[in-house]
Amino acid sequence: MMSADNDKVFSDAMSDVVPLKYEPRVDLSRKSALDKDSSLEHRRRAAAEMPESDRNVLSNTGVVPLDAWLVLAFKRTGVQNGVFRKLKQGRYEAEATLDLHCMTTEVARREVFEFVEEVYQLGLRSVLMIHGKGGSKLEKERSSILKGCVDYWLRQLEIVQAFHSAQPRHGGTGAVYVLLRKSEEKKRENREKFSKGRVSVDPL
Repeated sequence: MMSADNDKVFSDAMSDVVPLKYEPRVDLSRKSALDKDSSLEHRRRAAAEMPESDRNVLSNTGVVPLDAWLVLAFKRTGVQNGVFRKLKQGRYEAEATLDLHCMTTEVARREVFEFVEEVYQLGLRSVLMIHGKGGSKLEKERSSILKGCVDYWLRQLEIVQAFHSAQPRHGGTGAVYVLLRKSEEKKRENREKFSKGRVSVDPL
């Protein structure tokens, strides 16, 4: 045990010593910020890697295979009988064609949705879809399923106004004429053409 004199000697000896500045080993505030940034970056990266939500509204639930020779016919309320009759007779030229031969139902589901959406954006009104009738037994089974899918799917798309099995020269009951609603862009163009070419007529 040190005496009082020893304590005084020790104190005098240490009087000019400056204590070392204490630096913490880890900057907690910086670590917290880094953790936060890292977590945020992780969430952003995960969000970017997530697949886009499927906009395809077509459903496979409830599809019934249909006979190869069955005539498909559908018309929404508001479609004139004369327009539907012309569609049925193949008097509207097909502005685009989609061939579904040899596709699985899932691939066909995607193709039908994207095809209808694309031709609508292009302002096309009349298109042809070929689902097939099937020559061999296997082809017939696949075609009957695809035919059932087409009949079921087209009814689910609001922009489809009507459809009917094609004339023999266009594939018969192995294909279908589809009439689409006029796109907003085409409506606008028609309004502009009408207004430019409009002639006022004095009443008699």
